[in-house]
Amino acid sequence: MHSSLLSLLLLLSVAVVAVFLTRRFRLPSILAYLAIGIALGPHGARVLAEDASVSTFAEFGVVFLMFSIGLEFSLQRLKAMRSLVFGFGSTQMLLTAACTALVTWFGYGQGWRSGLAVGLAVGMSSTAIVAKMLSERLDLHSRSGRQTMSVLLFQDLAVVPCLILLPALADPAGNLAVSLGIATLQAALVLGVLIWAGQRVMRRVYDVATRYRSDELFMLVTLWVVVALAYTTGATGLSLALGAFVGGMLISETIYRHQVEADIRPFRDILLGLFFVTVGMLLDLGFVIGSFDRLLLAVLLLVAGKGLIVLCVALASKNPLDVALRTAAQLAQAGEFGLVLIDQAFNLKLIGPDVFQVTLSAMLISMFLAPFLIERVAALTGQMARGDWAHKAKVIHDIAVGGFGLAQHVILCGYGRTGQQIGEFLDGEKIPFLALEVNPQQTRRSAPPSGRVVFGNPDRPEVLKAAGLERARAVVIAFLDVHAAERVLHLVRQVRPDIPVIIRAPDDTAVARLKRAGASEVIPEVLEGSLMVAAETLVTLGVPVERAIGQVRAVRAERYRSLRDFYRDGGGQ
Repeated sequence: MHSSLLSLLLLLSVAVVAVFLTRRFRLPSILAYLAIGIALGPHGARVLAEDASVSTFAEFGVVFLMFSIGLEFSLQRLKAMRSLVFGFGSTQMLLTAACTALVTWFGYGQGWRSGLAVGLAVGMSSTAIVAKMLSERLDLHSRSGRQTMSVLLFQDLAVVPCLILLPALADPAGNLAVSLGIATLQAALVLGVLIWAGQRVMRRVYDVATRYRSDELFMLVTLWVVVALAYTTGATGLSLALGAFVGGMLISETIYRHQVEADIRPFRDILLGLFFVTVGMLLDLGFVIGSFDRLLLAVLLLVAGKGLIVLCVALASKNPLDVALRTAAQLAQAGEFGLVLIDQAFNLKLIGPDVFQVTLSAMLISMFLAPFLIERVAALTGQMARGDWAHKAKVIHDIAVGGFGLAQHVILCGYGRTGQQIGEFLDGEKIPFLALEVNPQQTRRSAPPSGRVVFGNPDRPEVLKAAGLERARAVVIAFLDVHAAERVLHLVRQVRPDIPVIIRAPDDTAVARLKRAGASEVIPEVLEGSLMVAAETLVTLGVPVERAIGQVRAVRAERYRSLRDFYRDGGGQ
């Protein structure tokens, strides 16, 4: 009992120090957990022993991660991405498996069956590492992020056919085509039933849970949904993470999405950290040192070869070079499901001990290098994007012209109906503003005398710079996309941590998220609508107009503390 408690205390102590150091030097926290696993695992200080129950528990870190990513994707969005999932994803997997099989065949003298087994394992990328980094960098919905997630989703779907294919490869008498056909049909049937039933049940389950206004019940229902769907897909041979992703997608179409996301975040982050510790425990430093030359070549072939394949597929899909490079870097490492496949290939005697150790170690090292590679390529492509004036000259020029001569102005991100109303208020006070809008039709609308409307995407740092961010008085984000708003906020805070940033939000759950991200004030649309309905109801019931307006002002003053003086002075109507 005491020894287990001491081990736990040591693990937590090292984790606190390691995560602090990575954050202090602006490195991904994933590296801290991987390093802990290597240092304290069975091949290091042997403080942490290999335990199947710990590994199973840690796997739920990936499950919760995929569930939270599912919350970011609706079924409609997934349908729109189907060409990426099955086109880009299948091409990447097939080319990587084929090229790796050839290298294994000729480089190690293995047969084509052994080479294909290694190729399938190497073809997988790390959902846990990449999805976490995309989420932290607010890149899930960028062009490269969507492509990367599409490929990762295809790889998750491909796990079952791969697991069925390996025993068939080990048994030359088996029928490969029949086994794969059955696996594909099984996966399609299970996912189809889950989506069909979930669309009809999920909203009702949460409606019942919220009826009793119990946070505890709501949390338990969420945990039940995650575990139940993960178990269902796991029991049918699919990955646990895939079931969790489907559950997140189904909840994303309900009004409970943001609350669910906030509830599971603590479970996700802690369990995911434990998962990366267990991955680090697999790396044998003694073998790495003893076979350094061979391993160095294997890692270079894996990362460079896989990255080059993804780069070529991305460029063939008519992506700009910077997007293709980011996608390649995000998929160039091996993955957790690849570790499962290479282990099964070894147990089935498809590969020998030497090939197994080299491949396993190279895969683990590539996963350890992945955060560095993703960060460096992101920085490089950022510099490329900033320097690519040939393609963006007109847009940046128009924005710079629009912002020329402006100082102490407001940068208005979004010029839809809300943005136009804000512009009219600013014009009424003779406050200059520059509106950035990505819809060309909206940019053609005539702005009031104090304002200018230009085409430009505010989630690009060069656009904000051209709009005069360094000279601006305030930034207002008037569109409702929480993820895009969070990204713009992050870019603004990098340049101007002092500037007031006011954001329009869809609901109260988004308010807390954006406030944590550094917004000065967040205005929930739901609140303003409810205040207008409440005031109209009071007046209809005979309450004097002045008293109704007074109540509205009181609520506003409480919610928008930075505007309290404004309301007290009578300007809140």
